[in-house]
Amino acid sequence: MTDKPNIVFLLNDHQLYYRHGWDGGPQPQRPCFQRLASEGITFTNAYTSCPICMPTRRTLLTGVFPHRHRLVQNDETQVPADYQVYFSRLQEAGYRNYYYGKWHAGPGTARDFGCEGYCYTGYGNPYLTTEYKDFLEKRGLPAAEHLIERSFWPEDLQPGQRYRCEMEGRCDEHISGLTLTPNETHETFFLANLACQRLREIADDGQPFSLRVDFWGPHFPYFPTQEFAELYDPRSIPEYGNFHDDLSSKPSVYHSENNFPLHDENEQIIVPSALCWSEWQKVIARCYAHITMVDAAGGMILDTLEELGLTDNTVVIWTADHGDALACHGGHFDKRSYMPQEVLRVPMAIRWPSHIQQGQACDRLVSLVDVAPTILEAARTGFEHHTDGRSLFPLFGGTASEWRNDLMCETHGHSEAGIVGRVIVSDRCKYVATRGQMHELYDLRKDPYELNNLIDDEAHKSIRSKLRQRLLVWQEMTRDDESVLWEGAMIP
Repeated sequence: MTDKPNIVFLLNDHQLYYRHGWDGGPQPQRPCFQRLASEGITFTNAYTSCPICMPTRRTLLTGVFPHRHRLVQNDETQVPADYQVYFSRLQEAGYRNYYYGKWHAGPGTARDFGCEGYCYTGYGNPYLTTEYKDFLEKRGLPAAEHLIERSFWPEDLQPGQRYRCEMEGRCDEHISGLTLTPNETHETFFLANLACQRLREIADDGQPFSLRVDFWGPHFPYFPTQEFAELYDPRSIPEYGNFHDDLSSKPSVYHSENNFPLHDENEQIIVPSALCWSEWQKVIARCYAHITMVDAAGGMILDTLEELGLTDNTVVIWTADHGDALACHGGHFDKRSYMPQEVLRVPMAIRWPSHIQQGQACDRLVSLVDVAPTILEAARTGFEHHTDGRSLFPLFGGTASEWRNDLMCETHGHSEAGIVGRVIVSDRCKYVATRGQMHELYDLRKDPYELNNLIDDEAHKSIRSKLRQRLLVWQEMTRDDESVLWEGAMIP
């Protein structure tokens, strides 16, 4: 056994996590994630660095905020700043790196950073690849086929249609329904099988390894198989707490919506929602089932580690890149440039038997900007550059006396030009500053659905001033005068 731990990193994409199910009724079942958490530590106040895929995925590689690494939107033409990625440091420390799944973290692929495995440029579409077709052929499986039940794109995708992702350039269509073919035909299980096969091949190598699996789901299209869809009765899902928000106390970013039939001719969200709750229940049920399906695929990897005797000397980190705005604040689909808790909060758990006592729950404020420094400390190395995050090691014992009391998240918009938004969140309150728009202040304990914007409430003047000052401190701490994004990117 190597004296350095192996590192397995599981990353879900766009996972609905925060608050759904707290109203009573079912919530997404995640038995495999919960098993991992019970065997290690779960972070109950984990936040993304940015609620958009590409910026956060680059942050996960570098440990710095998007405005510093410069990939701030889902735009493949952006040129990143020259920050090391953690794969390079692991390789220098004697690790062999493997990567399976979605990249969407800037130019190139994981192979450009010394990784072996399965990864294509951009967002990608696994159903188009030779590896997927070979996988099906070896197992005598048909190509994945789906039934569309709800389409938020009116042009050519309609309820009742059969749909095959290999006929499309991407696999992020704004639709939901069912996968009609066996579980193994879905990319979720295809990826998990590839990762498990690799684990079996390298189990006895004696060289430390890192293996990362980036699932495309539970990002839409929400296409669970029947096995997982049967776990959820749409009628049992209660109306979500801010579904009927009229947005009167929200900045204009909350009013933007481009999914049919949710918007008017100016791409402004229609409130009350153009879809009644009974229709949203059907979509949410498919989303829940998709989450459980991804959970099962991650569980296959956990089972393989145990089967191969690798559990004790392997660090496993499982999280998601950001949340999902499904049905929140007036009835949105997808996400845009707003920053409610629904898109900021993420699940996160870490298991490392030799270093983390089982069954811990940590409520300290942690961020995805902390993940790369944590991985490198486990490997007994670190970045050469300064990071905005910090290793989570001090929290593993549950006795850390010094840790941050607030944290920052940011956005530079999603398909909308000229947006700069930043959030400062404490253990109780949250201040959101969107440049040129109404600011927001919420007491998250009293108002978990963020319905009562206290920004102009004189009784909260002191906390507003304090959080605003802390936001300015965070901006200064993460300042990068060399970044072309920095000028004009500060929240005044």
